[in-house]
Amino acid sequence: MNRAELSKRTRPCVTDKVHSGKAQSTGFGWTSGNWSGYAIYGKKGAFRRISGEWIVPLVKPTSSPTYSSAWIGIDGFKNSSLIQTGTGHESMGGVVHYYAWWEILPAAETVIPLPVSPGDHMQASIVKLGSGKWSITLFNLSKSWTFRTFQRYTGPQTSAEWIMEAPLVGGIIGKLAKVSTTRFFNCRVNGRSPRLTPADSGIMVQKKITVSVPGSPNASGDAFIVKRVYRKGKPLIHSRSPIIVRS
Repeated sequence: MNRAELSKRTRPCVTDKVHSGKAQSTGFGWTSGNWSGYAIYGKKGAFRRISGEWIVPLVKPTSSPTYSSAWIGIDGFKNSSLIQTGTGHESMGGVVHYYAWWEILPAAETVIPLPVSPGDHMQASIVKLGSGKWSITLFNLSKSWTFRTFQRYTGPQTSAEWIMEAPLVGGIIGKLAKVSTTRFFNCRVNGRSPRLTPADSGIMVQKKITVSVPGSPNASGDAFIVKRVYRKGKPLIHSRSPIIVRS
């Protein structure tokens, strides 16, 4: 694959303030043009450790470029900092590519040169080791490989996320790929269940169409699904009968 195609930069989630009230009225906490999933917010320094697992989704080939990433991260929700790691799944010219990566804004993502396939069981963690020192670890449990890097990061640590994203490509949010339903589970923050609630969830709206919706969290608040939806007309937040996808 052309490395230039992979040199994308994640843009932190900018919630849709205009429609936030309508999003909340349907049971979702926020809307975004590039993120869907769950994000929790706290005071400065609140989050020192995040982890989670997911199953790499299957992407349907498309003739025009489409993109998606599944990841965990600290910061990026309501701020411009972000440390994260995950998997990318995209279609270019009808050919589908899968890969792993890590990233610290404002730098572009770094591709991890290890194999990733749909259905792989991924496990990731990001841990603060000391003042400005962090470890980023990604396991592919299906293919028995482990990647770890130690990096400097000085973000505010005010949010933690488990996200399906349409990455930024060439300065523009890419069109979300036709991905299968993605399952996140064993989510942890600071070593504990984040006790996610529907109010922590967000939907992705592109060109006034809702394209990705998270399901309700499980009883433990540490697992959920994100479903790619295909719906013409007004976005979900304008509907009196919202689509609720339950895990």
